[in-house]
Amino acid sequence: MSDADLEEIRKGRLAQLQQQRDGSSGGGVVQEEQRKQQEGSLFLHQDDPEARNSILNQILTPEAADRIGRIRLVKESRATDVENRLIMLAKSGQLRQKVNEDQLKELLGAVAENQEREGGGGGGRIVVQRRKGGWEDDDDLLDLH
Repeated sequence: MSDADLEEIRKGRLAQLQQQRDGSSGGGVVQEEQRKQQEGSLFLHQDDPEARNSILNQILTPEAADRIGRIRLVKESRATDVENRLIMLAKSGQLRQKVNEDQLKELLGAVAENQEREGGGGGGRIVVQRRKGGWEDDDDLLDLH
């Protein structure tokens, strides 16, 4: 194979890749770029606690912030999930006022339901089933007398 043949194959392959990219994704490239920027800004706030705290102080009442702090002591992942949702709501402009404690309770309930629906909520409930009948040892005590 000569260099000219290799160059021709490369050009054909490059044209094929460009055609696939232009034909299949079209506007998807722009959407993908926007998604990456949104994810990047969210991860930026996860890596920068000062920026996260600044945003949360702007959107939470002191009582709600205190409740998230108590939740963080018990289950840090749930507190982080709620904070991420609040930050996303604030960035999208869906929050018109500061989130109070009652609104935070509603959001916590929604997060808990969502985690249960996804199958990851196994850590919240313990079910004890007691067996009935056949396990009573009262007549054994009568035999000792």
